[in-house]
Amino acid sequence: MKLKQLAGLSGGAALMFAAAAPTLAQQGSIKVDGSSTVFPISTAVAEAFMEESDADVSVNFSGTGSGMTMLADGQIDIANASRPMKGKERTAVYDAGIEFIEVPVAYDGLSIVTNKANNWANELTVDQLRKIFVAPGVNSWNEVDPSFPAIPIKIYAPGEASGTYDYFKEVISGKKDKTTGLYKYGNLRDDMTKSEDDNVLVTGVSGEPGGIGFFGVAYYEENKDTLNAVKVFNKDGEAVGPAAETIEDGSYNPFGRPLFVYVNAASLQRPEVKSFMDFYLEEGAELAEEVGYVRLPQAVYDAAQRKIDNAETGSVYLDDEGNDVAGSVVELYQ
Repeated sequence: MKLKQLAGLSGGAALMFAAAAPTLAQQGSIKVDGSSTVFPISTAVAEAFMEESDADVSVNFSGTGSGMTMLADGQIDIANASRPMKGKERTAVYDAGIEFIEVPVAYDGLSIVTNKANNWANELTVDQLRKIFVAPGVNSWNEVDPSFPAIPIKIYAPGEASGTYDYFKEVISGKKDKTTGLYKYGNLRDDMTKSEDDNVLVTGVSGEPGGIGFFGVAYYEENKDTLNAVKVFNKDGEAVGPAAETIEDGSYNPFGRPLFVYVNAASLQRPEVKSFMDFYLEEGAELAEEVGYVRLPQAVYDAAQRKIDNAETGSVYLDDEGNDVAGSVVELYQ
């Protein structure tokens, strides 16, 4: 399914697909919300699932953070997330008496994109990205590198409820000092044009000669005729762009990442939700590739299926105190 079929939806706009030729014999309604990055994957899965069942699945996008809030409020069955759950989010969910199951669904490469007319910033270091994105930030491309032209920089970014925004901020701003409350490299600038709708960001960058922005790789792949993907120098000093092979082998760092859905454990007791999640883990890898993402190793999907079957709740990315646990999705999902 092409992403352009999804274009024109505003943030929070629901997709409802009519069931056709049901074979799974499951009825009921399933509500999904959260990350705009995961939205195309869950939408593709929902469309395929409803072709084989009597269930109705609504898929919205309002940002990862908003999805986590709705999960805690009991408004949705499944939260899409472009990053792991945070400790404070887990606390909010647990305080509401809700248990959840964490399910990784695909790899994504957070893509730094520029206008197609930009023929100077084909490769950038993380330090150069900090010059652009960390407050107060530079205002012209020649301030990033004297060899670049004196063209004004115009930045387009996901909204602050977005997991993509959070992930980018973690890389560019660094960790926050708990004593001072300051980020290692400084906070992101506040004069960026932000939107939870990635199609708005695509339009913005493609319409500005000096435009730059970031979002999931699927939106770049769908719009590569009007956008450039910047190669970023990784920890080994190699300039690498977002592609299936570089995301999967880890060389597209520090911007390669896994994507998730978080399932309300109580919702999973309903046959239609259990059937949907089984279908997601059976068909989701192929559908993720169809909409521009990268499949995870089969062992990760097998481990996620075990969690679904056994209702194993919690996040492998958080310890008992709510602190972050480091490790790749392959290492953590055994």
